[in-house]
Amino acid sequence: MAGLELLSDQGYRVDGRRAGELRKIQARMGVFAQADGSAYIEQGNTKALAVVYGPHEIRGSRSRALPDRALVNCQYSSATFSTGERKRRPHGDRKSCEMGLQLRQTFEAAILTQLHPRSQIDIYVQVLQADGGTYAACVNAATLAVLDAGIPMRDFVCACSAGFVEGTALADLSHVEEAAGGPQLALALLPASGQIALLEMDARLHEDHLERVLEAAAQAARDVHTLLDHVVRQHVREASILLGD
Repeated sequence: MAGLELLSDQGYRVDGRRAGELRKIQARMGVFAQADGSAYIEQGNTKALAVVYGPHEIRGSRSRALPDRALVNCQYSSATFSTGERKRRPHGDRKSCEMGLQLRQTFEAAILTQLHPRSQIDIYVQVLQADGGTYAACVNAATLAVLDAGIPMRDFVCACSAGFVEGTALADLSHVEEAAGGPQLALALLPASGQIALLEMDARLHEDHLERVLEAAAQAARDVHTLLDHVVRQHVREASILLGD
């Protein structure tokens, strides 16, 4: 990526966006009738699919059951054709396991698990095309799928990435911007309360700049919330029409 100008003198990024501007987001709920909840999302060229089953009885050993809350199980995978490099193992590798753990931590903070003790909620997310912001797309797709399943949550959980380039905080990084290196963080936010469900940073960043990058990610997550809220309301309207309400 040497020599690539990530930010022009006029403040435009490689894809023509401003620093805090999101990529185009499109989403649908209820894409799989067989699942309790499902959703598909596109954030720019990153595409993710999420399905949810539950709450249901614990599968496998009953010793895994939690007496005071539901067990949240998250599994992540990526299609072999999701990137330019073909993968031998689309799931089960180290990255997939780490992503599954991050998703579980995120949704344990958002789902009202205490309402369903001794049960299990399964969230499966697959990335069909990866072009930056993979974690954020997975969280946003899974949020819609959990809502589609009718599972009570404290709030939407909305995620976005952010980076720091040439003294400027950039929101919603594309693959080109991620590949260029530099400090990057991923944030999952509960917008109503401002509670952070997950925050991860993969490079050092001076504390003088951290607040700016964090705020760029938080504002982008709030913008995502506005878009997802519209998707949910549209889905409810369509469902009401089908039911004749």
